Amino acid sequence: MTERIAIEFDGYVMDVVQDRREGWDDEAYPFNLPAIRSWETLQLHEKVTFLVGENGSGKSTLIEAIAVAAGFNPEGGSRDHNFKTRDTHSELHSFLRLVKPPIRPKDGYYLRAESFYAQSSYLDDVAALHRYGGNYLHQQSHGESVMSLFWNRFEGKGLYILDEPEAALSPNRQLSFLAHLHDLVEDNSQFIIATHSPIILAYPNAWIYHMSETGPERLPWDALEHVDLTRQFLNNPEVFLDTLLERDNDTG
Repeated sequence: MTERIAIEFDGYVMDVVQDRREGWDDEAYPFNLPAIRSWETLQLHEKVTFLVGENGSGKSTLIEAIAVAAGFNPEGGSRDHNFKTRDTHSELHSFLRLVKPPIRPKDGYYLRAESFYAQSSYLDDVAALHRYGGNYLHQQSHGESVMSLFWNRFEGKGLYILDEPEAALSPNRQLSFLAHLHDLVEDNSQFIIATHSPIILAYPNAWIYHMSETGPERLPWDALEHVDLTRQFLNNPEVFLDTLLERDNDTG
């Protein structure tokens, strides 16, 4: 009888490696973004990797390229989803190589916030509704449809790439998102997530890459500007509002 050898789960994508061959132009978009040009190999956590940064820092461009390099539709969905509204994705994916261990995911999904309406339209037309909670996504609110997708379609043992999943979620729903994310991680799933949410970024033991002007920098949660600024505002909103709205504190 052949003895089974247990394979330790190391995630489904270990490293993202750039292939700077002909066509790579350091002066042209998106190769000129600090989030791209400053590294040649980006190591990913086997469970959860976050990308965070200011608008325009390149985190969504990078996560889109990783998703397309992994075989997902540029506008989101599963690998077998084939819909297109407009070609807006960059060619960066063709210059990326994903280093993968022997184990392969049984499931996968690319959630892209800015094209979720198109994803929902496609799924309502072609998908088996039981995989999405039994209701058409367009018959639910934006947040409800995202959570319906997350709770029902994400089946575990999968590679899930999410771009700003918090865009439609209330703080309470973001906490629910974290709880189910943990269940999926415990079921040998790997997540790569671009987000602005201090709540989602708080998931323990994840790697957080802050997309700075010098490129991706690994930081702990409590060292992030997003977290510090949110904390300062919540602790003393009047100071921020007086400055932002140019209010005169001496007038009644």
